[in-house]
Amino acid sequence: MSIALDDDQVLQALNAMQQRAMRLAPAFKAIGEAMVASTHERFQDKEAPDGTPWAPLSETTVERKGHSRILEGESHQLARQISYAASDDALEWGSSMIYAAMQHYGGDKAEFPHLWGDIPGRPFLGVSDEDREEILDVLSGYLRRDF
Repeated sequence: MSIALDDDQVLQALNAMQQRAMRLAPAFKAIGEAMVASTHERFQDKEAPDGTPWAPLSETTVERKGHSRILEGESHQLARQISYAASDDALEWGSSMIYAAMQHYGGDKAEFPHLWGDIPGRPFLGVSDEDREEILDVLSGYLRRDF
């Protein structure tokens, strides 16, 4: 199927939308801010992006730390170090903390002998259903020139 359109105003609008779609950094920055905020909420709610609650700390960990707060070390640095990087063609967000992957994915003492026990994964990065809707809203608004 082919449609021929000879309307300057419509063609200009389509061209402008195409140009904006090639320069997504402003939209990706807005999405990055939203994903950082969403990740911070996960630390508050103690749940994965899919809504699954994080595994509680083991008794051994509670004894060693002196508290039962999950992923809340003395400095709260893991949650504080969530950041993003946006460009015209990519968005990345995560933590610069060296132990972030271990906390997110978990690890077994057999594989990582320095651990005092197995660490269950407590996913904090990812896209929830709410995040997905936010991403779509931002992209739609950006292409409509809402910002």
